[in-house]
Amino acid sequence: MRALLPLFFCFLVLNLSGQERKYVTVNRTVKLMGSRFDITVVAANEELGYINIDEAVAEITRIEKMISAWDADSETSLINKNAGIRPIKVSEELFKLIERAKQISEITDGAFDISYASMNEIWKFDGSMKQMPTESEIKKSISKVGYQKIMLDAGKRTVFLKQKGMKISFGAIGKGYAADKAKELLVSKQVVAGIINAAGDLTTWGTKVSGEKWMIGIANPRSKDKIFSWLPIVESSVATSGSAEKYVVFQGKKYTHIIDPRTGVPASGISSVSIFAKSAELCDALATAVFIMGKDAGIALIDQLGGTEVILVDDQNKVHKSSGILFETNKG
Repeated sequence: MRALLPLFFCFLVLNLSGQERKYVTVNRTVKLMGSRFDITVVAANEELGYINIDEAVAEITRIEKMISAWDADSETSLINKNAGIRPIKVSEELFKLIERAKQISEITDGAFDISYASMNEIWKFDGSMKQMPTESEIKKSISKVGYQKIMLDAGKRTVFLKQKGMKISFGAIGKGYAADKAKELLVSKQVVAGIINAAGDLTTWGTKVSGEKWMIGIANPRSKDKIFSWLPIVESSVATSGSAEKYVVFQGKKYTHIIDPRTGVPASGISSVSIFAKSAELCDALATAVFIMGKDAGIALIDQLGGTEVILVDDQNKVHKSSGILFETNKG
């Protein structure tokens, strides 16, 4: 569950001739990559702002066509269809994305793994589950998962999934990557400021004319209408993973819909994880990984990574944070 509330502004600025020039904030909400995208730009006028948003939408759509496992014609689908059969030559962009995903798998000890798509869905979070899966069912569900079995050949620029039935998916990194690429495009078009919110994977650039920073509200996972902290972000990104609505309870223990790809068992003990870093792609991936790793291991990892911070809410609604987060936490 993603819970981020951006603030938007209109303002006046002075151009080089000393004349007052009015800027406006233009926003559009669209459905892309199966999710809600809120795209906001600061532009000289509404017409230009909507043109900029159209350019961002086109870029996100391009990325979706490349990474979608649902599009039979995508490069990703071709990789999956040929699992255990042959390597597939891919674009440099997709190769690099998979390469970075494997690197994140390594630093998170497999808590993040794009081959999670191979898991059999033995856990149901629609109210139909009456008992936990057996150990053998859980073991079988992850038999085709493992980032080590994603073979990359940089020289030939090929991707090969070693085991038949393996699949990769970018559900835990793709929207963040798309937000980064859309931002990169708009910055190249001299768009002075904006926010791209990809279903909670959010990236910003620029500031208010006063020099004040964009503010992001982090919602209480138990009450989405309540904000436990407002945080300023500049040229930065944030992503949140949470378990507020999708979970099951067995013998008094809560199991979330976020499943550890290493064990096949849902993560427990955490309600919400928000990651702050320059890259929305990295935030997206680490939010999932830290949720799975748990409070102590997750915060320890983030404290070792430069330019990355975390705010974590446990299942008792207690707030924890990495060393670089300076605000005073509320008790909930």
